[in-house]
Amino acid sequence: MKLHLGVKSPAYKEAHTNASEFGLNNHGLKFLHRAYWNLPTPALYEEALFRSEGQMIVNGPFIVSTGTHTARAANDKFLVKEPSTEDQIWWGEYNRPFNTEKFNALLNRLQGFLQGQDVFVQDCYVGADPEYRLPIRIITEFAWHSMFVRNMFIPLETFDEMKKHIPDFTLICAPSFLGSPEIDGTNSGTFIILNLDQRLAIIGGTGYAGEIKKSFFCIMNYLMPLQGVMAMHCSANMGDDGDVAVFFGLSGTGKTTLSADPSRKLIGDDEHGWSDEGIFNFEHGCYAKVIRLSPEAEPQIHQCTEMFGTILENVIYDPVSRKLDLDDDQRTENTRCSYPLSFIDNAVVEKKGDHPLNIFMLTCDASGVLPPIARLSPDQAMYHFISGYTSKVSGTEIDLGVEPEITFSACFGAPFMVHHPYFYAKLLKEKIIKNNVDCWLVNTGWTGGPFGVGKRMSIHHTRALLNSALTGKLKDVEYRTDEVFGFQVPASCEGVPSEVLDPANTWGNKKAYDSRYRQLASQFIENFKKYMEGVPKDILKAGPIRK
Repeated sequence: MKLHLGVKSPAYKEAHTNASEFGLNNHGLKFLHRAYWNLPTPALYEEALFRSEGQMIVNGPFIVSTGTHTARAANDKFLVKEPSTEDQIWWGEYNRPFNTEKFNALLNRLQGFLQGQDVFVQDCYVGADPEYRLPIRIITEFAWHSMFVRNMFIPLETFDEMKKHIPDFTLICAPSFLGSPEIDGTNSGTFIILNLDQRLAIIGGTGYAGEIKKSFFCIMNYLMPLQGVMAMHCSANMGDDGDVAVFFGLSGTGKTTLSADPSRKLIGDDEHGWSDEGIFNFEHGCYAKVIRLSPEAEPQIHQCTEMFGTILENVIYDPVSRKLDLDDDQRTENTRCSYPLSFIDNAVVEKKGDHPLNIFMLTCDASGVLPPIARLSPDQAMYHFISGYTSKVSGTEIDLGVEPEITFSACFGAPFMVHHPYFYAKLLKEKIIKNNVDCWLVNTGWTGGPFGVGKRMSIHHTRALLNSALTGKLKDVEYRTDEVFGFQVPASCEGVPSEVLDPANTWGNKKAYDSRYRQLASQFIENFKKYMEGVPKDILKAGPIRK
């Protein structure tokens, strides 16, 4: 934002106080109007309000509209294809190649666009483990994006750290700057482009803050496995005895909700690494969906919507009373809430934990045929991890309708996986076997019929099943072997009606259930064919059989 008539913003005098000696000229950013370095959250509130970027609402959260994009622009994400990294990248639908020369030309235009503008700089880290953390720098056009960065990544703690910080990866985000498909080779005016060789990412044409967060997840997904660290799209929590549980799942499967358990300590809600020492959070905060958020079912997340420092994206509110309406989806189903992990009462301060004892692979089954929980062997866990079956829920990506879209997303996060899925799956299996981890497939989707006929799985039943697995109670019950998928399904569980455990019993028409179940098995088999070029054929034996 350009300031006119000599008007100075609230933090004008303090803008350079926390500046690093490694300046912005190292990123080709020159002749800026002013750079605001490492401002704390209260100062960023003032700057964002001063610039009319959003509003403050009851109890102190900051609320914004992200403009045209209220979700990730998946078709506008690219990776620069160049010799030093191209052989390690899983090129295709999610990792689209971008020309190096085109990238440099677009970067030059972006650098020129920012001349005479104010920018906000946050120097921080990705990764709570000092052994593996990545020093980063995020330069944003908007003050509220800088506040988002402070929520989501690990900020520097001392003045000396700020002065001496040298980023290993830098991201520049300028929503007002549009790419040109004819000139730049982008798909539209929106672009998210990662250059792994130059250690630089650029974002333009979108104000959706999730693009910043997910860009660094992609970067960590590339870097960490090369160091023997499993990068995971998962949440993680810890019991009082230090027992760690990991929850894989795409947005909408309950990953954030189920890990925010008042009886357990939260390590993180979305992105983690698994090293030889244990689990560690990549992030400093949480980024939860809040549409129709219930204070009864999700009290910890709900309380965060009423706290100073929380950022609410695209949530509807009354402009007079400044009260929220979390049930209103007129702008998007993908309403979001960004807050520091410390806002959760029982969060793990260190954001680290031991090796997990349990892994839960969450799937939102819109077919309504998968059991609410099933025990997996290590090979089955590998198969289901590569498959990543779920249903995309409305609002998470642009162009999704109201009805869930059945999909297979490799590693439960294909858009963010840079290497081939088998590269991650092999590393996961090694860690599962080495640490004797119990693996479970959990259906948080529909039961009693597909979407539109059946009903969504009860969160109370899901929590009861998870608690029984976490406490070891499911080790002592009788199991049946599923004749199609081969996994083990418990016959009983405390707090869950027995008929719920066998989805066939929840359908009115058993023949229709059987047909739909075998249809799903066929979809698994057909989907897995796309990975066979890089996956040993014997892994197929851990998948479903077609009868």
